[in-house]
Amino acid sequence: MYLSLLSKLLRDSFRDLMPIVVVIVFFQLFVIQAVPSDWIDTTLGMGIVGVGLAIFLLGLEIGIFPVGENLARDFAKSKRLFWLLIFGFLVGFGTTVAEPALIVIAHKAADISQGRIESTVLRLVVAFSVGFAILLGVWRILKGHPIHYYIITGYVLVVGTTFFAPNEIVGLAYDLGGVTTSTVTVPLVAALGIGLASSIKGRNPMIDGFGLIAMASLTPMIFVQLYGIFVYNFVEVQEVAEVVISSVPSNSISITPNYLIKGLINTTLDVLPIVGIILFFQLVVLKKPLEGWRKVVLGFVLVILGLDAFILGLEMGLFALGETMAFELTSLNSTGTIYAFAFLIGISTTFAEPALIAISKKSVEISDGRINDLMLRSFVALGVGIGITLGAHRIIDGEQIHYYIIVGYALVILLTSFAPRYIIPIAYDSGGVTTSTITVPLVAALGIGLASNIPGRDPLIDGFGLIAFASLFPMLTVMIYGVAIDRFKVRTDTQIDEQYKTAKDVENPFRPKIGHSVIVDGKPLPELADELDLHFSALVLIVPKDKKELAVESAKNAGASGVTILDAEGMGLSKFDNLFRVNHEISDTVLIFLLPNHMINGVLEAIIHRLHINSTEDGIAFTFPINQLNGISLRQVDVFKDKLDKKSHMSL
Repeated sequence: MYLSLLSKLLRDSFRDLMPIVVVIVFFQLFVIQAVPSDWIDTTLGMGIVGVGLAIFLLGLEIGIFPVGENLARDFAKSKRLFWLLIFGFLVGFGTTVAEPALIVIAHKAADISQGRIESTVLRLVVAFSVGFAILLGVWRILKGHPIHYYIITGYVLVVGTTFFAPNEIVGLAYDLGGVTTSTVTVPLVAALGIGLASSIKGRNPMIDGFGLIAMASLTPMIFVQLYGIFVYNFVEVQEVAEVVISSVPSNSISITPNYLIKGLINTTLDVLPIVGIILFFQLVVLKKPLEGWRKVVLGFVLVILGLDAFILGLEMGLFALGETMAFELTSLNSTGTIYAFAFLIGISTTFAEPALIAISKKSVEISDGRINDLMLRSFVALGVGIGITLGAHRIIDGEQIHYYIIVGYALVILLTSFAPRYIIPIAYDSGGVTTSTITVPLVAALGIGLASNIPGRDPLIDGFGLIAFASLFPMLTVMIYGVAIDRFKVRTDTQIDEQYKTAKDVENPFRPKIGHSVIVDGKPLPELADELDLHFSALVLIVPKDKKELAVESAKNAGASGVTILDAEGMGLSKFDNLFRVNHEISDTVLIFLLPNHMINGVLEAIIHRLHINSTEDGIAFTFPINQLNGISLRQVDVFKDKLDKKSHMSL
């Protein structure tokens, strides 16, 4: 099952990377008109990126998402709200303080401030702000407050502090809001919010579960500007070496065994704080064993390996190539070319962001199919492209960044009043997940390259801020997407299913005849079947073979205890001529479930919703009653009886 899922993720990963390849090849060959010297390393690196991304996503599916949602549910059931808030704070703080991008920018901020800002203190300030944001976001879910009240208040505070903050800090503070939500942090935080909202009565995971990432992107802008105001008013300037930022591109790395080992160790150290926090709260606070710990361990190992391979592939030429292209394009003195590159590189890199892919999958799942994965990511990518293009225009014209940000926030607030409630938290979160592993280096190189090549621009002040634009505009485009969903009356899978139900399901009129050879509790099976109401039906499912694992998993989660799997080949008959001339290929899978009547609808609906059979995907599902049934064992009867008992308790 894992290999099949990995195969699907590999196909999806390389599909998502294709836009980056197309953009880079086009500008390299037709605009710059030069073949990069290290194109072999870049090509190999892109292949490693695709493999690493697939392994990373597989680890999320089997490890991080389940453990995060289970922890949230356990906390909600235990009602230990104090520890839940502490857990939220530590997840935000522990995963941010060691964020590699934050470390780099913190050192740069120390240089810019001429010694006023200390890099370690700045990292602690940012980590504290993210921890505070997650704590506040958990409190919001517990209380059921609408998220836009918090976000709008945050916007007001960001804009208010901007007018008092020194110019050297504003751009960096805005950028820090985009780089603090890392590739590993985002899935865990999203799982925490969705799991918590799913476990509390009266909360909607679609409306209340999202929003933690948005708050984690907003608070650093406030805290860092406040910290900058303090140090620029009360800390003396120190004698430091002159700060030089060069737009000269870096060279691609050389791969050695020591480099590979060091990269794997660094990636492991980035993930270990999350593992430590989870184990502490699971084993010490909740005092519960980690369910399915082997899957959880496997998931985290895959996340580490996938993320390490992902970063390695990027460093094998792609980062250097992106910096080279940004430098060469800004040297052409063609604003149209720069705008085109900024727009297209923003769109293409966003499609391949791991954090966005993870969030979009969750959005589709909990929206009951109303949100489309590809459409959501397309609107997010469009927002990033527009944002980076507008940010490049700001650098070229030399205008102040906060004027653009204020107008952008005003538009966000305006659209918030029109957009449907379920899309607002997802839109807010979209701004935090777009500026991650792939986007940030290329965007930063473009900003510094522009500011370094345009007379009168200071790369220390004007070169930063593009990440802030890339975080702001996806909020607008995603809310527009939500308005379009309502305007065109896009229905959920459940609503679509209602069209296919012509009448209320009736009790099976057929009485199964079960063999007499098994005695349970001193009674033959036929008598026991009457007491348990074990009347059976068959559920038959015909789906493409790559959907087989999802169907089995959905049925298992809904209570099915067994399945018969058959390979099948399907063909259209509209142009059918000769069977022997048909290229036979196993393209479909037939799944047969034998279930008691009280379970049949639940299993059927779970499969239909997960596979989107009635809306966007291929598949056929049907049921029929069973008149005679033999071969039911004692173990199977106990399983069905246990399912029935659980159902009875739930109904009570």
